[in-house]
Amino acid sequence: MNVDLLETCLLVGRWDDKLTHSLASCPATKLAKAVVDGHFRAVLTSSYAQQLFSVHPSVTTDEPFERLLQWTLPSVSDAEEQELVRLVLGVACLHAFIQANWTGPDLDVKPSDVLVFPQHPHPHPASISDSHLNSKAITELAYGGEPAYHLAQSAPFLRFAQIIFNVPHVHLTYTPWWRLRVSIVHQQVLDESVPLPSDVLGSLIPLVERTTSDPDLGGRLQLEQGLLEHIFSHDKSAAECFVRAARATGLQYELTGALGKRTKFQQNALSQLVLLAESRKRDDDVRERSSAGACAPVGSMNGSHSQQDGSEEGETGVKSRVPETLPLNDDTLLEQTEFTSSNPSTTALLSHLDPSSQPPLHPLDQCILLSLCFNVRNTSPSHGLTNEQMSPYVARVISYPRNWSVHTMALLLRSRLESTRTRTVERSTLQLQALVDQMPTADSELSERLRYFHAIPLPSKWEMERELALRYLSIGVVKSALEIFERLEMWEEVVKCWQAMERRDQAIAIVRDLLQGQKEEADSVISKGKDVSSARRTTLDSAREAKLWCLLGDLEPEHAVAHYERAWRLSRETSGRAMRSLGGYYFAREEFENAVPCLLRAVAINPLLSRPWFIMGCAYIRMEDWEGARDAFTRCVGIDDEDAESWNNLATVYLRLDKAHKDVKEEGGEQGSDAPSRTVSFSNKTLAFRALKQGLKYRYENWRMWSNYMIVAMDVGELSEACRAQSRIVEERAAKIGAECVDEQVLARLVDAVTRVPVDPDHVVAAVTVTQAGPPGNDTTGAAEQRDAVMNPNEGGGLLKRVLDLFERTILPRVSAPSIFYAYARLLARQTRWEDALKAYLDGYRCGTVETFEKGDMDVENWREAVREVEAMVDVLRNFGPRVQGLNWSHQGRSIVRTFVGRSRDFQDEPEWSRLLEIQDELRKEA
Repeated sequence: MNVDLLETCLLVGRWDDKLTHSLASCPATKLAKAVVDGHFRAVLTSSYAQQLFSVHPSVTTDEPFERLLQWTLPSVSDAEEQELVRLVLGVACLHAFIQANWTGPDLDVKPSDVLVFPQHPHPHPASISDSHLNSKAITELAYGGEPAYHLAQSAPFLRFAQIIFNVPHVHLTYTPWWRLRVSIVHQQVLDESVPLPSDVLGSLIPLVERTTSDPDLGGRLQLEQGLLEHIFSHDKSAAECFVRAARATGLQYELTGALGKRTKFQQNALSQLVLLAESRKRDDDVRERSSAGACAPVGSMNGSHSQQDGSEEGETGVKSRVPETLPLNDDTLLEQTEFTSSNPSTTALLSHLDPSSQPPLHPLDQCILLSLCFNVRNTSPSHGLTNEQMSPYVARVISYPRNWSVHTMALLLRSRLESTRTRTVERSTLQLQALVDQMPTADSELSERLRYFHAIPLPSKWEMERELALRYLSIGVVKSALEIFERLEMWEEVVKCWQAMERRDQAIAIVRDLLQGQKEEADSVISKGKDVSSARRTTLDSAREAKLWCLLGDLEPEHAVAHYERAWRLSRETSGRAMRSLGGYYFAREEFENAVPCLLRAVAINPLLSRPWFIMGCAYIRMEDWEGARDAFTRCVGIDDEDAESWNNLATVYLRLDKAHKDVKEEGGEQGSDAPSRTVSFSNKTLAFRALKQGLKYRYENWRMWSNYMIVAMDVGELSEACRAQSRIVEERAAKIGAECVDEQVLARLVDAVTRVPVDPDHVVAAVTVTQAGPPGNDTTGAAEQRDAVMNPNEGGGLLKRVLDLFERTILPRVSAPSIFYAYARLLARQTRWEDALKAYLDGYRCGTVETFEKGDMDVENWREAVREVEAMVDVLRNFGPRVQGLNWSHQGRSIVRTFVGRSRDFQDEPEWSRLLEIQDELRKEA
């Protein structure tokens, strides 16, 4: 028997005919085929399962499953075969749980059918009831202070799979991969993601090298690793995994443009985004299409598509269909983009593809494209362009349905993308409702639904219904949303709904009824039918009860501390939610010394949530604990690289660290040279500059961040970035505050940086060329330095273009002030543009004090300032006037002085009056 091939069949969900000859000789092989075909009841009630899931005679049913069951296979003597049987039973348990809670159809085996009581042929019914087993499993599945969803069906199967795969396997190769799959499913059952043990991913490293010979198997492994990184919001790591998966499977894809139409009345074709993609040729393409019931392309107008009756290798007569694709039925938009050009702008590798008629993709490649689509959303800011960039990925997958689960995921993604547009929001909601309704149906084979389940982030049934309820809320259908939340017993969302309707009293009553056992759970009501007259205390595990006390604390601020502390005690100090809520409570009341210890406990339990790290960092800032704040905000941006506010706060902290170091030195009595302090200061400023630069990628419109960025950029010598920042500030603020949005000191330093070195790159480069072409031995050091100065983007010619654009394209069209014009004139004068420089000086003079007062409206001090401006303007005319051809500068100077003298007759007794008369006489003589 080929064990590696058998393990591969279990991983990919497809049986290999090479193993058929061993079906009769090896019972484990027969069980494995039943698992691949989706016959879980036969596997979980087999003789091997009865041995493994046999209840230990010496323990009570209250013991954890790990001690309750024997977990042995006495009938199997061979160690390798024993591990193989364990693997098959573990996969059966995992996929049975997935069938019950993700893919459907309804599971035909219960956990109570699996357990065997050898010493107790007639045990008490309550001890083996499915509700009792489910509650026990839900309690054991709570991890890292986060409770598992309490209405998850057949939860013992997931717990059984965990226990089986946690046992070391010596003879089998791919057991770590199944641990990864169990971990991903477990994360989706918890309320919040919780860090995994380091050995889960570490044990996969040998598998990466082992799967290089099988492109699809290697691609699957990389893809599933990326999905785990996606769950933890490690977007960069996830993107790298997705790209490696595409490279491993040979998927060729490119996002490009092609001419097309998107509306029914569009006359001219415009460039439209399109994803060109092509799978590599595979030997099993025909078989894949047959077994999956491959479909023709989805119709462009009526949304229908022809389907073939597909069955798994002809063994069943069940039709294999994909979920229904609802038509748009809009009076303007087309069902899909109608491409009019068959020659997209692309590389030669995909130039042969016609955007309107691309070949079908392999289902695994479709999974990779959907994952790349997720990555577009995670690594881009929330913007309409992001949705436009994601749509081609989804459209490429939807166009050729190949698998039930993959097509479901694609339709779900399209539903999410269309939920923000008025013309598509109706189809978005109806499509989501259709996806929820089709879960329990048997319109496709279970083996097909499970085949690519681990390669896509398909949400569970309750998460999909929760998303539907949130969609109802977004369009104002509050009552339907509330009914769904109550049926799912998602009490936190129920409370939010009542709060949104300003019914806090009703929300409090619901939570208190749950805590007191006066409110029945949905499953108990259904099981008892109409007999609900007697009240029963609901059995709550500690994690769920702690969460309810936290909800009550949110609703009753006057008793919040007592409720949060009670939740903390009930959870045996494992409820991260309790400490997060208590820390936030103290922070809101400015009790920062009390908030920090609570938040430290919260992040110790679950360090993957960025919000408690952020609040802790803010508390440290208020306490002036700069090093603690630096560590907290560093963790924030490590978790969420797009958290612009954390990047901004981190930059602020870096600029304060020197103060903290100085205080420590003063307390220790250290004295001496301050040179090291200056070195640390510059390094911290550089770190602050980098932090702000990263944060501005995700908060481009925040003028305050741009202002901070501009100041720090000036301090570290990044003048070109300071110039860009000043431009953004003017664009955002000029309409509101006018010239105040321009930092005059920054503007002056930018102009100084340009004017202190040669600004004509042509002259310098020419000089360098002549020098280099001279006889050997000539000194070219000076020319090289000049060339470097020209090319340096932070001074001279390298900075000139940016500063000119800042003045001519951004500042001057929006605001005007004397200092702005004078700085602009200095820049022009350095370029020997004398006429333009003189005009700028005159514009600045007209914006100044001289031209803005009327006779009798000015006090003495302002008048003296105006006199100095007149004298300065006359000096400018004397300097630049002779250099401007055809300009009668002396006449213009006399006109300026004469006009000012006429307006200021009231100040004839001032000493400066005589100076004005002297200037008039000088100008007459110079004429």
